[in-house]
Amino acid sequence: MPRGYDRPLYILPIDHRGTFESGVSGWRGPLTAMQTADIAAARRVIYDGFKAAIAAGAPKDRAGILVDEQFGAAILRDAAAKGFATAMSVEKSGEAEFDFEYGEDFAAHIEAFEPTFCKVLVRYSPAGDAAVNRVQRERLRRLSDYLAQKGASRFMLELIVRPGLVVQAILELQDAGIEPDVWKVEGLDRREDCVAIVAAARRGGRAGVGCIVLGRGENDAKVHEWLATAASVPGFIGFAVGRTDFWQPLVDWRASRITRDAAVAEIARRYREFIDIFECRAFA
Repeated sequence: MPRGYDRPLYILPIDHRGTFESGVSGWRGPLTAMQTADIAAARRVIYDGFKAAIAAGAPKDRAGILVDEQFGAAILRDAAAKGFATAMSVEKSGEAEFDFEYGEDFAAHIEAFEPTFCKVLVRYSPAGDAAVNRVQRERLRRLSDYLAQKGASRFMLELIVRPGLVVQAILELQDAGIEPDVWKVEGLDRREDCVAIVAAARRGGRAGVGCIVLGRGENDAKVHEWLATAASVPGFIGFAVGRTDFWQPLVDWRASRITRDAAVAEIARRYREFIDIFECRAFA
């Protein structure tokens, strides 16, 4: 499979495990079977909003859903059956140091679903602890090599790093043999920073590699600004905006302030709005 992915890609991420457990549901510690089912049901509301947006005209060939196996196995299977792009997170949730959710069995779990993208989140700072960075690079290299040599999925790397160090982090990871098809980076206020990130992501013959903007739970105005800025830069192919899309409708539904149908409709509206903002600028 050629490395890279440069087609438009609009991801609705719902793999926020800690957010759902504590932020939405207010639970701490190991979950019961009933609590797990409750979180999975909340995920279905968001997924129904995703499908409603596509039914209402959002471009199916550019849309994707990102979810974890623990709470979203049924969504991953249904989305794949319906022909949507799927992304599955494989990192342990909420950890400062990247590791695989299922340890040495990570490949078997990926192969059970064969998502379009295998996604990992890594907190990586070139100025951070050298030993931790080395371990993270080794684990990421294992995943990168596996996906390149044996996997049917592409590699999506979500990079969390202090502003100003994004380009250096990308270069360090590339030099360590880590080759994402898509870099998922935090929103940027300046167009020139977006240009620099694309240049780093595509250096040395990596012309097909794409970049997408993540929302980080920011308010609508800030996310709109980030999308408009990134969309004007060739190489930024889309976004992965989750909490800004679904958080308030989901909270309102769980508090019985709105109906489930109303929550689905509002999530769909917001998701389509983000697509419209990006496409208006990208294809202007």
